[in-house]
Amino acid sequence: QVQLVESGGGAVQAGDSLRLSCAASGGTLSVYMGWFSQAPGKDPEFVAGINWSGGDTTYTDSVKGRFTISRDNYMNMVHLQMNSLKPEDTAVYYCAGKGSVYGMTSQSRLWNYWGQGTQVTVSA
Repeated sequence: QVQLVESGGGAVQAGDSLRLSCAASGGTLSVYMGWFSQAPGKDPEFVAGINWSGGDTTYTDSVKGRFTISRDNYMNMVHLQMNSLKPEDTAVYYCAGKGSVYGMTSQSRLWNYWGQGTQVTVSA
């Protein structure tokens, strides 16, 4: 059973940057890896996804041009570089993995593996 562990969250000011990392243990990274955010009282929302080769990345509109997802299959790591952070980015960020069925999808229910989450708080 693959386990995902996120790190790198914290409390920053608007305009600052953070780099989230996700380490996989007990197995390799999934074909598709992604990041979701969840604000209090809301469902998880897709933020970014990346395929095995790293050649295909997808972002939700609100983070395009500010966030960059990357992966290192050799090190079993996935990263989310978050620049120009805004207060509305405040949430718990989860790393997730899925196989090739259904391809890249923003539907959280179709992702198989989840980390425990890391809090990102952006103040104005």
